[in-house]
Amino acid sequence: MTGYDKQQQPHQTYPKDNSSYASNDDSNIEETESRIDDQPAVPYYAGLSLSEIEQFQQHGRWQDHGDRLILPVPAEFNFRMNIEFLRSSPNECLFTVGEHDVYKALAVGESRPLLRIVEEQQGEIVVQFLGNTAPTDELERAAVAAYVSDWFDLGIDLLPFYKLASSDALLGHAVESFYGLRNMGIPDLFETLCWGILGQQINIGYAHTLKCRLTEAFGESVEYEGETYRIFPIAERIAELNMDDLELMHMTVKKCEYILHAARLVASGELSKEKLLAAGGYREAEKMLVRIRGIGPWTANYVLMRCLRIPSAFPIDDVGLHNVIRHLTGSSAKPTREELLKLSAGWSNWESYATFYLWRVLY
Repeated sequence: MTGYDKQQQPHQTYPKDNSSYASNDDSNIEETESRIDDQPAVPYYAGLSLSEIEQFQQHGRWQDHGDRLILPVPAEFNFRMNIEFLRSSPNECLFTVGEHDVYKALAVGESRPLLRIVEEQQGEIVVQFLGNTAPTDELERAAVAAYVSDWFDLGIDLLPFYKLASSDALLGHAVESFYGLRNMGIPDLFETLCWGILGQQINIGYAHTLKCRLTEAFGESVEYEGETYRIFPIAERIAELNMDDLELMHMTVKKCEYILHAARLVASGELSKEKLLAAGGYREAEKMLVRIRGIGPWTANYVLMRCLRIPSAFPIDDVGLHNVIRHLTGSSAKPTREELLKLSAGWSNWESYATFYLWRVLY
């Protein structure tokens, strides 16, 4: 990674408006029609709503020092453990992990800040704006702080989970090995939906390849000191496309249909984090998601777990989870649903974190 302290002006690039550019949820579901209303575009703040940003402004603990933001972290937080998790992602195109830091570009309002996130001293992480990308707007700066806090899940107290895990046959080893790891999330709902859809019935390496094709074709980017930092395309951009545009990404026809449908739902406002959180609870939000074409129980729980931060979200049919349990129990057979329910009986309201920690054992 090139040095971070030079004030070279980054160059922002935007996707060409050129239509010629080129789990087990595929059986799903109810078809719905969506329409993008002719309304003024709502500013995009890295997938965060105005209410989320304003709430963080009021209640979040962070310091603004102009060229950098400082976010305090809980005692049960290990920065190295979290960037090692990020480093494990094959072919990642939405962030770059250095030896002791992580780099990421964001779209917040009119700004495209390029961030270097590092732990300079215990108890806090520093978000440094590279080049001349620091937003001047107060709301945009708060959006950056809120995004990083959400990405690293800094707002949750893990002590109750660690207490639970200490006496659990499966979780004890995982917590001991990865103490301080957070459920690294995806704050943008549309990005999370796409990642869930792309990952259906293929290996994670190829899913990353498809995500990068989509990002390179239709997302924005920031160039800095010879490196390109990409930003996932917003729902409104994808909603403008047609099947031919996405088929050039070499995705299946069904994946193309599902992504277009999800984009139009999010772009129209028919689907949002706010509506899911207001659904009435975990099961109601899950039902709301599985009514969408291409979203079955696995993808729904993945979205609730990684984006909505619902603690009881539990992708019980996940193959990776089954493999970890087989590995930890020494069993040669896939665990049955009844066995999974029995093993997870003590994880109440921590199923999401339990799953995330178990995934980390093998992945």
